[in-house]
Amino acid sequence: MSAAPNLPKGFPAMPIAQAHALLVGAPASPFEIEEKTIRGVKIKTWKNAPASLAVVFEASRPFGARDYLVLDEDRVTFDAHRRAVSQLAKRLIADGVKKGDRVAIIMRNLPEWSVAFWAAVLAGAIVTPLNAWWTGPELEYGLQDSGTSVALIDAERWERVREHVDNCPDLKHVFVCRSYEEIADPRVKKLEHVIGVPNSWGKLAEVALPNVTLEPDDDVTIFYTSGTTGKPKGAVITHRNIVSNFFNAMCAQARSFLRRGEPLPAPDPTVQKANLISVPFFHATGCFAVMVPAVFAGSKIVMQRRWNADQALELIQREKITSAGGVPTIAWQIVEHPRFHEFDLSSLETVSYGGAPSAPELVRRLRERLPQIKTGQGWGMTETSATATSNFAEDYERKPSSCGVPSPTGEVKIVSLEGKDLPVGEVGELWYRGPIVVRGYWNKPQATAETFVDGWVKTGDLAKVDEEGFVYIVDRAKDMLIRGGENIYCVEVENALYDHPAVMDAAVIGIPHRTLGEEPAAAVHLKPGMKASEEELRHFVSQKLAAFKVPVKILFLPETLPRNANGKIMKKDLKPLFGA
Repeated sequence: MSAAPNLPKGFPAMPIAQAHALLVGAPASPFEIEEKTIRGVKIKTWKNAPASLAVVFEASRPFGARDYLVLDEDRVTFDAHRRAVSQLAKRLIADGVKKGDRVAIIMRNLPEWSVAFWAAVLAGAIVTPLNAWWTGPELEYGLQDSGTSVALIDAERWERVREHVDNCPDLKHVFVCRSYEEIADPRVKKLEHVIGVPNSWGKLAEVALPNVTLEPDDDVTIFYTSGTTGKPKGAVITHRNIVSNFFNAMCAQARSFLRRGEPLPAPDPTVQKANLISVPFFHATGCFAVMVPAVFAGSKIVMQRRWNADQALELIQREKITSAGGVPTIAWQIVEHPRFHEFDLSSLETVSYGGAPSAPELVRRLRERLPQIKTGQGWGMTETSATATSNFAEDYERKPSSCGVPSPTGEVKIVSLEGKDLPVGEVGELWYRGPIVVRGYWNKPQATAETFVDGWVKTGDLAKVDEEGFVYIVDRAKDMLIRGGENIYCVEVENALYDHPAVMDAAVIGIPHRTLGEEPAAAVHLKPGMKASEEELRHFVSQKLAAFKVPVKILFLPETLPRNANGKIMKKDLKPLFGA
């Protein structure tokens, strides 16, 4: 794809290295860097970043009258949110929560999610969001593995997990929100009995926030990331990890101004940004790249019960949304919507995404439909506390197939199978190091040792780097596909298929989908004399795994699946069967 015709003449006006040097070296710059030894490894980190999430939360105080959270008829100001957080934090401590205890959140995107997160953080807990799409057994595993003592759950997830709580001996207290029935279990209380409903939070008394000492490298969250084998692993994330992530994002946006030869704009505290969030808070992106920075900057977050493009267009117009995106699916549905021209979308300033493969023509289509916006994409993983490399504005238009470059605090290298660093242009495994790399996996020392080496995280992604330092993902982690931003590890789905008594052989691959990126499909060989239909197998898998992991198509092969000399199924030979 050729460069967009409206790129500034002579772009880039400034090399990336020079832009980074100016940003980190300017007097009183927020992007000043210092070197710290963290867990025995020297890391470049942001010198002027908030020391903890408690400092980030305190930064929201001047924005008290502004709307912070909007969902349907719920509209919560920063002041009302702060009051609810203080009341819930007080209750958590009264119920025995101590620094380092795990407090789980199992909810869809709700105003209560943010209150639960910040209350648990300020109480000193390690917040453990669990995937709201998980089944009951998957949620049970997350509660057991983390040793959660308190869980905050919405009514829908409570129905899914209620029969599993007896199998979680560490779980002492459960708060359920948005339930319209009484719950007899003595461990369970309605969250509304503590903080009321969202539109009443402004009437709560603000009590003193807990006096808990929180250090930059204290553990503050556990986010679960699926493994290629076995059960999900909990990535243990620190205050420094999260704060560094949104400082990286701020730096990337500042870099784009310098790259095009423009001075950095002076901040205007009277202007409020507004985000239409289309990714869940229980993902690193939703929490670390949207929710936490919104509190720090006084931005508004507008939610939907579930993604709906019609409603999204109405919300962009009504709420003066300045930022939207999440995964390429969202961008496609906005620009291709048949009623696109009926709405005033002039407030939009940025549309960015990641988490799934994106077609190069998407940036062209966005610029055609929304010429005022800056577009971007990035790459990251839970182990890098969300985004690790960013490609934004003119750089993205120029190199739409790249996921960008790291910030001045980040480093990437490409490593061969033999462990040797590879030169520019050669493909190998992508390794990343910086203050956003998590400290390891919860209670999994072997997996931690295999993945984290001297501050580097071995991503499992195959990539290359060009002469300017832009990263290109060539292939993703072994046996993983991404459907609309949700990671699906093929072995997990294959294991579910193998549990069916008629299945002898099974392999799961990703097949392209224009908006979702890709979807799971399966090739199956049945045991001699056994029968099973596609509908039967899909239903069978749906009883074991979340709906997004169920194959959308299953082909039955008359012979065992093709294998190499080592007995490994050759999935590349299966893709043509699906037209992939």
